[in-house]
Amino acid sequence: MADQTHVLFVEDDDVIREATQLALERDGFAVTAMPDGLSGLAAFRADRPDIALLDVMVPGLDGVSLCRRIRDESTVPVIMLSARADSIDVVLGLEAGADDYVTKPFDGAVLVARIRAVLRRFGHASGNGHAESGADEVAGGVLTFGDLEVDTDGMEVRRAGQPVALTPTEMRLLLEFSSAPGTVLSRDKLLERVWDYGWGGDTRVVDVHVQRLRQKIGQDRIETVRGFGYKLKA
Repeated sequence: MADQTHVLFVEDDDVIREATQLALERDGFAVTAMPDGLSGLAAFRADRPDIALLDVMVPGLDGVSLCRRIRDESTVPVIMLSARADSIDVVLGLEAGADDYVTKPFDGAVLVARIRAVLRRFGHASGNGHAESGADEVAGGVLTFGDLEVDTDGMEVRRAGQPVALTPTEMRLLLEFSSAPGTVLSRDKLLERVWDYGWGGDTRVVDVHVQRLRQKIGQDRIETVRGFGYKLKA
């Protein structure tokens, strides 16, 4: 298991859990599958997986609450699984700290592609064991925007001299803004660059992550350009 990417999968439906576990294992992942949130939390603390797949509606401790507990302890990537694309649970999961979500029922190949896209952003090994870099498009150095400092070499952020804790997805998002301050970046462009979507995705993912980033670096640092996207104030 040491040479494989370790996936924690929490799903209460026996058929979905077993079929998905087999599909992921065929693609080279090591999988710990749990039927409820409490056993999922225990497995997370015991095994420290590389990524967590959490169904929203699981017994004991629901997926959103489990995501929040994981995020309190770790920046490990989290993908939520939701039965409805328009569900409020999607937004709640993202606000709790999830990095992405996949709608059920899902195609196994699509799920694997989304997992690998998230892992690429996080610099973890993909299912075949190769590591990939996350932010090579941003030139190295320390970038300063008012009281905000972004160290693109050390992957560190400070605000008024104090360190700011960002998840890897939030860091990627900030690096995109920092690479083009004052330039409006559309939601579709951010989906492509940060989430590695080569196709149109749900822009709620972008909106929630921008809001989370604002809470950490300052509400007025990222400006909404209505109808177009967002820009970092230079």
